[in-house]
Amino acid sequence: MDVEVLDGAAAGEAEGEFRSVYAEAFGEPPYNEGEGEVEAAFRRFRAQIRRAGFRGGLARGSDGRTVGIGYGFPLGPQAVWWDELTEPVPEEMRREDGRRTFGLMELAVRAPWRGQGISRRLHDGLLDGVGVERVLLNVHPASVAAVAAYRAWGYRKVGEARPGGGVDLFDVMLLDLR
Repeated sequence: MDVEVLDGAAAGEAEGEFRSVYAEAFGEPPYNEGEGEVEAAFRRFRAQIRRAGFRGGLARGSDGRTVGIGYGFPLGPQAVWWDELTEPVPEEMRREDGRRTFGLMELAVRAPWRGQGISRRLHDGLLDGVGVERVLLNVHPASVAAVAAYRAWGYRKVGEARPGGGVDLFDVMLLDLR
């Protein structure tokens, strides 16, 4: 299993690989995303790859097929992530400066390759050398395996949110790297 970490420009060139895994993984329950949601996600992706510090990761099997993806970027002072929580958190927790928190936007592995540590390798590859204090992510609470993995990696739930004004309530999880 090979994990390749990409900057924004390289991730943009590999958009098709990111999109393919994303559509497959998030088309499953509990996400059930259709083509409209996938298209919206990749409109955001095209903006996100231009963010300072963007990092994308592709995991490929021995046959070269992309089996997993991950991407994110450091959150700047104007990040809206904390504004989407259903209950406010203390100001010290929500303070962002572009170097404090890496926002892990997506992490997904195709079903046949799950349970082999690929998500963890992608996660760690994305964070290697980033130099942030912590990592923030949203996860659907009905995605039991993902929630369990994040907890095992040291994440803790700090709140709930409806990202982008969506219908589903997501757990907001934080990993302290200090």
